[in-house]
This record gives sequence, structure tokens and C-alpha cells, in this order.
Amino acid sequence: MAKNIFLLLLVVVIAAIPLIINPGAEYGGADGEAEAAISEISPDAEPWFDPIWEPPSGEIESLLFVLQAAIGAGVFSFYMGYLVGKKKGMEVG
Repeated sequence: MAKNIFLLLLVVVIAAIPLIINPGAEYGGADGEAEAAISEISPDAEPWFDPIWEPPSGEIESLLFVLQAAIGAGVFSFYMGYLVGKKKGMEVG
């Protein structure tokens, strides 16, 4: 139990350090950085395709990204829990 609390506190500290060190920074994703690098290397580059649907705002885009991550984490956690329960069931029975 103490190990879990320590790890949780460590995650919080690691997440908070950049915000404390540089509070005014704009934290963007890798997509924007990649687009800037491509534009710098080849200014005439054209995208291969256009998105089918663009979210109306950056907040909606972030929400969908986080929702996708949460669903993936839920499926992964469920499967891992299933495997652990299956193993424990075999040990008991």
C-alpha cells in the first residue's frame, strides 16, 4: 500500500515540475511540432489527405483524445484484471 501511495505521489510531482518551473509555457502536442518541421524542410509540401471531420474547437479535440485514451486504458485494465483473476481462480480451484 505504501508503495502505491509513493508511486502516485511521484507521478504528481513529475507532472507538476514543468508547470512550476515554467508556468507561462504553452504545452502543445507533437502534431504542431511535426507540422512546423515539415514546413521548414519543405515549404511546398502538400498533405496527402484532408480530415473527414474537424472538431469545432481545440477543447473538443482534446476531449476526444482524452476519451480515446481513457477507453483504451479501461479495456487494457479490464483485460489485465481478467488475466489476474483467471490465474488466481486456477490456483484456488
